[in-house]
Amino acid sequence: MRLLAFLSLLALVLQETGTASLPRKERKRREEQMPREGDSFEVLPPGNDVLKPDNYGEVVDLSNYEELTDYGDQLPEVKVTSLAPATSISPAKSTTAPGTPSSNPTMTRPTTAGLLLSSQPNHGLPTCLVCVCLGSSVYCDDIDLEDIPPLPRRTAYLYARFNRISRIRAEDFKGLTKLKRIDLSSNLISSIDNDAFRLLHALQDLILPENQLEALPVLPSGIEILDVRLNRLQSSGIQPAAFRAMEKLQFLYLSDNLLDSIPGPLPLSLRSVHLQNNLIETMQRDVFCDPEEHKHTRRQLEDIRLDGNPINLSLFPSAYFCLPRLPIGRFT
Repeated sequence: MRLLAFLSLLALVLQETGTASLPRKERKRREEQMPREGDSFEVLPPGNDVLKPDNYGEVVDLSNYEELTDYGDQLPEVKVTSLAPATSISPAKSTTAPGTPSSNPTMTRPTTAGLLLSSQPNHGLPTCLVCVCLGSSVYCDDIDLEDIPPLPRRTAYLYARFNRISRIRAEDFKGLTKLKRIDLSSNLISSIDNDAFRLLHALQDLILPENQLEALPVLPSGIEILDVRLNRLQSSGIQPAAFRAMEKLQFLYLSDNLLDSIPGPLPLSLRSVHLQNNLIETMQRDVFCDPEEHKHTRRQLEDIRLDGNPINLSLFPSAYFCLPRLPIGRFT
């Protein structure tokens, strides 16, 4: 026993002597690598912490690198909640038993505001619900109108083109003293009451092409532009001296009708007259010029079209002496 104890003591002395002979840094490194009390990991035997080339592929497989780590489980969950406060809706309680009629039913009297509104002439609102009203202009184009609608009293410009209007009555423009322009192009107008335009003293432009007119009514003297092209207008439908009193008339368009003569005499204010594509065969000597005023010249009347008519203009040389230019037409 004494021998065994002596050998153990000798081994400890030799171990301490070997440790003391090492450099200070090496001893410190070994002390740090030694396990401390309380550590739970197992000390691996020497040599296992070295990665050898033989088992490198077994440790890390780079072929399925994307499958090594799945970050889907690490994404935060977002819970969508409503910002509106929860409200509890309680059904209304009915005091009347189902299927039982009320003992005191209330009757609502129908109002006549809509009927009165649509029947009032010149009120303006019904027309502006169908047409477009911009200031003093009313646009009723292409809405299948069959009659002239009631217009606001301030209306100065009316455009009702491409409709199905067939007649113009005397009361259609009654009281509209501010009307300056009426454009009813491309309708089905076949008749106009004789007094439909007579009292419209502010009227300047009357545009009626592409209709079915055979006659003209009495026209106000203030008209400057009269356009009745592409109708069925006949010479018998124009009253004698119908244009004489129209001292402001500048543009007269009567082409593509059924006229067999030039309506005259024409006012001195006229600048352009279109009569092409009619049935005119002859003309009066005083239709353009006054035979008794040989020194008079109508310098404003520079545009006269008579082409498309059977008339031979060379047969009436005395009818052009006051004109700055000869009419356009056939001279042979």
